[in-house]
Amino acid sequence: MTTDAAERHPLAYLLALRGTNAQAYLLRVAEQHQRMGYGQMAYRKEKASRWIAGVYAPSYHTQLAMAALEGIPPEAIHAHGWPGWLLLALPDHTLFTLPWTTTGAVQALEITGGPVDRRKFLITTSVTLGTTVGQWSAAAPAGAAPTAGSRIGDDVPDHFERRLDSLRRLDDTVGSGDVYDAARTELRMIRATLKNASFGEGVERRLFAAAAEASRSAGWTAYDSGKAAAAERHYSTALRAAASADDPVVGANTLAFWAIQHYSTGDPRGAVDLVEAALSQAPRTGSARLTSMLHARACRAHAHAGDTRAADRSANAALDAYEHAGPIEDDLPCVYWYNLGEAHQLIGSSALNLGNPKRAVVHFLEASAAHTSQEAYNGDAFPRGHSIYLARLAEAHLSLGDVDAAVATAHDAVDRMGGVTSARGTSTLEDLRKKLARRRGIPAVAGLPGLHRHRMSTRQHRLPGAVAAAVTGGWPERLP
Repeated sequence: MTTDAAERHPLAYLLALRGTNAQAYLLRVAEQHQRMGYGQMAYRKEKASRWIAGVYAPSYHTQLAMAALEGIPPEAIHAHGWPGWLLLALPDHTLFTLPWTTTGAVQALEITGGPVDRRKFLITTSVTLGTTVGQWSAAAPAGAAPTAGSRIGDDVPDHFERRLDSLRRLDDTVGSGDVYDAARTELRMIRATLKNASFGEGVERRLFAAAAEASRSAGWTAYDSGKAAAAERHYSTALRAAASADDPVVGANTLAFWAIQHYSTGDPRGAVDLVEAALSQAPRTGSARLTSMLHARACRAHAHAGDTRAADRSANAALDAYEHAGPIEDDLPCVYWYNLGEAHQLIGSSALNLGNPKRAVVHFLEASAAHTSQEAYNGDAFPRGHSIYLARLAEAHLSLGDVDAAVATAHDAVDRMGGVTSARGTSTLEDLRKKLARRRGIPAVAGLPGLHRHRMSTRQHRLPGAVAAAVTGGWPERLP
């Protein structure tokens, strides 16, 4: 199990929260185990390590002892399973136990609109993900709308929808940091409107859809800014709001973005489950473009899981679905960024994950050589994404032994990032820098700026990572 996956386990976070180690905690469990008449229990620290790694789960009696120790009723073990019930002992557990109703959705919006994330623990286990997706699929949409408060009409959700569309596009060029704050502000305004105004059922559902999109946007920009736990909470809340809106588009789009976080942080199987749930709703969206995007995301998840056959099936499904896509200007607003070039970029990235750099290079180059300008990948419009894809292309060239092409592409990747703030983007460039640094003895690599750390002035240290790199001629530093 990767470090990321271990950090995702509730028991690991519970031990850190309690300020104790595994052996000391297990000693307390063993004592409780004996008090409850279940006999003696071994309490070596390796036992907890195996639980966290997923090698096996604690026995039923051990779980009962742990639940008693944490003040959690035994029925929670049956209701949530291992290790899902442990979430009830952690902060923010309320978010995952709220009813899937309009009232529960508003409560979730209040929780996620609270203080900024202060921890790295990823709260969703595979059990919690499965439960959340299942409840989303079965949840009833908003029904009777509130009648108290000032009456509002369609113009209010109109305004929110236009503002959220602008936020999507600002994220492409400005970066995630400021857009995250803006998305949270939108979320608070929509939540206040849902709580304080009166409206008809149609307006209510549109408001919930706007809340879902604002929370999805906050989730994506939180993740891109390095706030992983906050992103998890926002995605879960977005899914609740999407259920109240009965909006398959924002629900499927949320699941697709949530999957990115999971396959990028050591949980590709969880990502596959998320995308498959989204694909189950794809026919309701009426968009071949969105369906193609979901298959491309499934390809990425399968590639991270090392499943070549499943990745190839999803890649073919993405390209087949795209053949039926209509003009992008007539499609759903949320897929304004997805065209044939983007599909090839995602498939190329998957090939690279699967250890096939030759195929990756073909797809990366095909992305820019699409038959029309509308279908070619538009790197100028998406500098952060283009920088990440160029870094992957450089890595593919390096794997094929073409060092000159790798270095030239690496230069382009750094230039493209410019002043766009993105922890994800700078992390990708830093990983590439390290791989190139291993080839330092080759003249083309030795001359690449950034392989040796540059000392920056105090003024330069205050600049964002990518901007400071431009000043010094070096590589961007990892963002906090």
